[in-house]
Amino acid sequence: MQEIRLTTAICAPRERVFDLARSIDAHRASATGTDERAISGVTTGLIGLNDEVTWEARHFGLRLRLTVKVTEFDRPNHFRDVMVSGNFQKMAHDHLFAADAVGTLMTDCFVFNSPFGALGRSLDALFLARYLRTFLIHRNKALKDLAESKEWQHYLCASP
Repeated sequence: MQEIRLTTAICAPRERVFDLARSIDAHRASATGTDERAISGVTTGLIGLNDEVTWEARHFGLRLRLTVKVTEFDRPNHFRDVMVSGNFQKMAHDHLFAADAVGTLMTDCFVFNSPFGALGRSLDALFLARYLRTFLIHRNKALKDLAESKEWQHYLCASP
């Protein structure tokens, strides 16, 4: 199992950052370059406990689909989404939010493994973990930029 752990400091209230992280529309806006879109389940607005969303995106020149379900939800501290169907053998993404002196520390813990046994584990370690880390860093920067500007208001009408 591969694990990617990232922490991003964001100068914005924890509730705002939490809600932006679960916004389908903000996710779509933050995933530039992959033509990512929600095609079934919750396709706009905010996801919550037991909600599912199927994402379609272009990675490695291929159009791929991934369906995730929110299995844990404790606003504004934590939510977890796990793969229901997709190209990984297993995948889970914990989103953690802690208040700090200047705003919020957002931590991602993304664990996954590919199918195909030893070959999949080798690809995970040599290539896929770096690709996914870069994708998450880019997405987190976009969420940080949204949360720290007035742009967040386009995605969250009633959140602080």
